[in-house]
Amino acid sequence: MMRLKWAVTVAAMTIAGSAWAQQSPMPEELAWKLTEIGRVIDPPKTAALYAPMQQKEPYAGVKTERDVKYGTADRHLLDVFTPEATSGPRPVLIFIHGGAFVAGNKRGPGSPFYDNIMLWAVRSGFVGVNATYRLAPQSTWPAGSEDAAAVVAWVAGQIGARGGDPARIYLMGHSAGAVHVANYVAHPEFHKVKDGGLAGAVMVSALYELGKAPLGDGEVAYFGTDPSRYAERSSLAGLLATKTPLMIASAELDPPRFVEQFESLKQASCKRPSGCAHATMLPQHSHMSEVYAINTADTRLTDEILKFVKTGK
Repeated sequence: MMRLKWAVTVAAMTIAGSAWAQQSPMPEELAWKLTEIGRVIDPPKTAALYAPMQQKEPYAGVKTERDVKYGTADRHLLDVFTPEATSGPRPVLIFIHGGAFVAGNKRGPGSPFYDNIMLWAVRSGFVGVNATYRLAPQSTWPAGSEDAAAVVAWVAGQIGARGGDPARIYLMGHSAGAVHVANYVAHPEFHKVKDGGLAGAVMVSALYELGKAPLGDGEVAYFGTDPSRYAERSSLAGLLATKTPLMIASAELDPPRFVEQFESLKQASCKRPSGCAHATMLPQHSHMSEVYAINTADTRLTDEILKFVKTGK
């Protein structure tokens, strides 16, 4: 059955291939390489495709402030990216990386990721803040939400001196980082800044409702083994109640449960008094390529982020 489903997916992409080649900023060869990797999470193979497209240090026109402490733990560190030429107060984009709750960092040795997101942010008129956080199994629920709260609080208090506008903070996360963002927004008990301190939240390939599918090892390490606690540790109900503007995204080649939860929140969000979340599905992309492609010629995700920031919806 799985082989049949995959064959159907490949056949569908073959039929659509010529059309995508005409309108997509993703080269056809790259699209096929992502298809070959499949609907799995494979950072090394995906990074090998995108690293040659990314800038290398030193970054012209950009100042970097590395490993600033925002809390007491060893991993309470963030990087701040600002333009060399100062300008009026800029909105702030905070990025929270993924890593299945047990791994990952704001930047790996010799890697262009996730500096690429910060470079795009500065080029697009933001101050960029790239943060890391405590990991499971040493730090379990709700450590990620607490760390997101501490990052937002640091930015609200300190970013003005770095050219950022504390009244326009956007919190973005990917994968496990997006889950931490979602839970921060959804659970006001974690907020250290009035009303959460955000002008908007961007969640890329997150899970919003625990227990709808079996949890992976990293998720169990962070959220625990007791299914009776999963509902209170999920973000769906709180996201439907929050007044914070929401943007959600998923990728065509995401593992199925990410697509399913994206679609579920997309539909449910339209029942909110504040209206539907800004939702975008990224054709051709995978779980990792959607963020590794930021700051390349493929602007499909970042165009949507800019629309969301401009309109608030």
